[in-house]
Amino acid sequence: MEFVEPTLQMWLTFAIVVGAIIAYAYDKIPLEISSIATVALLLFVFELAPLYSDVGDKIITTTDLLKGFADPALITIMSLLVVGQGLIQTGALNGPVRVLVSLGKSWPKLIIVVCLIIVMLISGIMNNTPVVVIFIPILAALADKLGKRSATVMMPLSFAAILGGNMTKIGSSTNLLAISAYEQAGGAEVHFFDFIIPGAVLAAVGLVYVALIAPRMLAGREGIASKLGSKSGKQFLFQMELSHDSAMVGHTAVAGMFPGLKEVTVRLIERGGEKLLPPYDDLSLMEGDVVMVAATRSVMTELLNASPEIVSSAEGAEETSDESGGLRQVIAEAVIAPASRMDGRTLSQTGFRAETACTVLGVQRRSRMIRAALSQLRLEAGDVLLIMGTRSNVLALRENRDVMLMESSATDLPMRQYSVRALLIFAGIVFTAALEILPIVIAAMAGATLMMVFRCLNVRQAGRSIDRRVFTIVGAALALGTAMQGTGGAAWLAHGMVGLLDDAPTWGLLSGFFIMVALLTNVLSNNATAVLFTPIALSLAGQLNVDPMPFLLAVIFGANCSFATPMSYQTNLLVMAPGHYKFSDFLKVGTPLIFLMWFTFSMFVPWYYGLL
Repeated sequence: MEFVEPTLQMWLTFAIVVGAIIAYAYDKIPLEISSIATVALLLFVFELAPLYSDVGDKIITTTDLLKGFADPALITIMSLLVVGQGLIQTGALNGPVRVLVSLGKSWPKLIIVVCLIIVMLISGIMNNTPVVVIFIPILAALADKLGKRSATVMMPLSFAAILGGNMTKIGSSTNLLAISAYEQAGGAEVHFFDFIIPGAVLAAVGLVYVALIAPRMLAGREGIASKLGSKSGKQFLFQMELSHDSAMVGHTAVAGMFPGLKEVTVRLIERGGEKLLPPYDDLSLMEGDVVMVAATRSVMTELLNASPEIVSSAEGAEETSDESGGLRQVIAEAVIAPASRMDGRTLSQTGFRAETACTVLGVQRRSRMIRAALSQLRLEAGDVLLIMGTRSNVLALRENRDVMLMESSATDLPMRQYSVRALLIFAGIVFTAALEILPIVIAAMAGATLMMVFRCLNVRQAGRSIDRRVFTIVGAALALGTAMQGTGGAAWLAHGMVGLLDDAPTWGLLSGFFIMVALLTNVLSNNATAVLFTPIALSLAGQLNVDPMPFLLAVIFGANCSFATPMSYQTNLLVMAPGHYKFSDFLKVGTPLIFLMWFTFSMFVPWYYGLL
């Protein structure tokens, strides 16, 4: 490879790259500020000290540095985040998740590992991005149901997909680019399964780390979003009126518990004017029973989503029918204010629903055990009401003097009537992208648009699903890559690193070449790294008079070691928002995996190809 003479612009670019990595790793500086500052510095440098080609044109222009913010990969990620939010807002994946959760109750770790194995295997034969898109909401819901934080499964999901891409020719775009460059340079044709054995070995070793070690390193990780959105363990009192078609009718108490009411405590059953108190033994629920239960908000919300017909307001079941015309329902908490007109009255006496168009689902009182129906309960100042209504009606409670609305507690109820259309839109995206009927960026944008057009989510929810950290960090990373290549910095680094390995034995040269590619791929894009190092790999194999395949695999596997930074691979960026990760999380968890892959490659590939 031709030696590149260092320039001032090259050294300034290196300084900005190092500064950006330090800023990203320093948690006290928001990623958005670090990214925007990085782009601003690059613009400043190449405006005041431009590089010119032999014909007098600027090599790196302002447009070149800023075009990353309109990159198709970035638009794809933003669109897929909107699509994922549409699935969440409609509860479209609740069915598959319930099946997985039922299995996961007995073997929680096993079911998550099985999901990661499935992701790894599928990623070997199709594009990683749609695979990860499919499993993000599934694993997020599964982790939530199993009491795990989403951070413990999101990064392993991305890493499992990347590892699976090592196994076949089409496992990732990196593989195709490197193989194409190899064949164009005169290399032999590479077939679909030519490197499945070394790829599977690396994937299997990596999966052990991803499934067993990485979750432990991420177990204490909790983003600010999860702190603010954590579900309270405090219980509300709810009233359930069982009609003839209720799923609860006929359920019999076993050892004091009703099998259909998991994580729920039955406080009272009213039957024909008679109050039945616990403990219950061999008692079956009947039509017309009024069941008073204590449960957390999250448990009752899940029960409401699964069986909306069994939950009714204390103000009367006939008043809880859907009068919203299909508008999205919101659940929020409100505290009865001191000197409120509601103090000392029952819910029916307050006329709360008639005045606010909001339904009271439950009441929380900390002072003592309540063993009375909500219709008979006299409210007190300080009681917390769990309220359901349209967003406009709930937010209107801010002006109500009788209650104090806790706005941070407001959450949207899934629009389950739109779940089928959300699934169809999602399936269409995956189908058209996987079969390459349409480029994934077009399929993703069309899917995001359809999610809003068909009311699976509204514009506000779509806007909130777009992570500005992902947007700014991708733009900055692509600007850095443009500067590294335009100044010749990437080629200069590659030349210098290869020069350091000149006197090493063949297996040592191969090992050093791999770690060189693996480290650089986390600064440049993996595709740029593959294109840059494939000609070097062929040159090294020719000089050593050995089979070029091991050196090609060093490029492919090394360029796929995109574990240490979020911007190094698209799936890392996809899981960054759902996992509430920081830049330092990828450094902490991904760096050991890079060196594990290096060790595995150095031990197995030279032996497998007879280079020892």
